[in-house]
Amino acid sequence: MQLTNRKVVVSNKVQSFAERLYLPAIAKGMIITASHLFKKSPTINYPEEKRPIAPVYRGLHVLKLDENGAERCTSCGMCAVACPAEAITMTSGERKKGEENLYREEKYAATYEINMLRCIFCGLCEEACPKEAIFLTDRLVDVEFERNDFIYGKDKLVEKVNERIDVTPRQTPEVLEFKKIPGLKHNELFDPKKLNKGHH
Repeated sequence: MQLTNRKVVVSNKVQSFAERLYLPAIAKGMIITASHLFKKSPTINYPEEKRPIAPVYRGLHVLKLDENGAERCTSCGMCAVACPAEAITMTSGERKKGEENLYREEKYAATYEINMLRCIFCGLCEEACPKEAIFLTDRLVDVEFERNDFIYGKDKLVEKVNERIDVTPRQTPEVLEFKKIPGLKHNELFDPKKLNKGHH
């Protein structure tokens, strides 16, 4: 019983003696290989050479410090909630007396971890952060050999005081104008003279 009207013609061409030796095919392959010897290599010798990347490239995260060198993160959890890959976890801590130069707010992130194997580098964490504490940079994630080494804590994420990371390409003009508005609590630096009398 014929199901369709389509027919498949199978070619059973008889090969010549030269074709059975595969010498023409081998010669053709060698010519193609030899032609690549005279072409410029597309390989980039990283890290000595680096390809140009876009200013808004999303790479390794950084937890920013404010102008006084205190951590901006208040452990609000907005970045963790916004993360579609559920790669961010943190625990909160209370700032103690004398730690004002370490943490900007009374509440801070005692631990802050990002699982780089889960992260999809979408940038939603930096958009959700109300304190401008987390940004994605142009840096690459380091190569590791163990899965646990891809869980980055504050030791790898918090920027160094003397090695600040420029994130201005990732800030929109609207955000930069908003930061210039005087009198906003969001933009105030820590000043012990402004502490409420009820807090010691």
